[in-house]
Amino acid sequence: MDAKERIARRVAQEIHPGTLVNLGIGLPSLVANFIPAEAGVFFQAENGVIGMGARPPEGMEDRDLTDAGGGFVTAVPGAASMDSAMSFGLIRGGHIDLTVLGGLQVDARGRLANWMVPGALVPGMGGAMDLVTGAGRVIVAMQHTARGTAKIVPECTLPLTSTRRVDLIVTELAVLAPTDQGLELRECMPGVTVDQVIEATAADLILTVQD
Repeated sequence: MDAKERIARRVAQEIHPGTLVNLGIGLPSLVANFIPAEAGVFFQAENGVIGMGARPPEGMEDRDLTDAGGGFVTAVPGAASMDSAMSFGLIRGGHIDLTVLGGLQVDARGRLANWMVPGALVPGMGGAMDLVTGAGRVIVAMQHTARGTAKIVPECTLPLTSTRRVDLIVTELAVLAPTDQGLELRECMPGVTVDQVIEATAADLILTVQD
């Protein structure tokens, strides 16, 4: 499987039955493909839908049924639509159990930067600032490096999305957890060694696993 699928499959293991989950644009949206329908998980998008299902078969797309990034989705039984005010009220009110977001950088203190590269790329903040602040748990799903450059760094050089510490970072190489003591390496992906993770990471790691 490719890196994105590996990440999405691993994040899916963190999602418990009966929870309300927000999936960010891009890679995080793939997570829904690996959650069984019978798990009773409801996926929310900040554009105003609860109960998103997987992407529809080609030719069955409904332009009125999309995720926050404009990608076509399906609706599961019991799904609901709402305006943005209600949707963000759920997020800001602390009613989202878990959010899965992409990342441009995460630093050793677990702070996320994911909404712009000054002078080069401004994908926009979307609901990320509200989600990182308001969701019960925050998982960053991203590739470990970008064009050979580490994305897990001692200090973010890009504008922060929030000063709140995220709960977990899942990449194609590893699962890491920011803690009061530092960034813990909790798990290496199958076939990946501790040394490979260390080499691809600019921040210092606390090793809680061994090869």
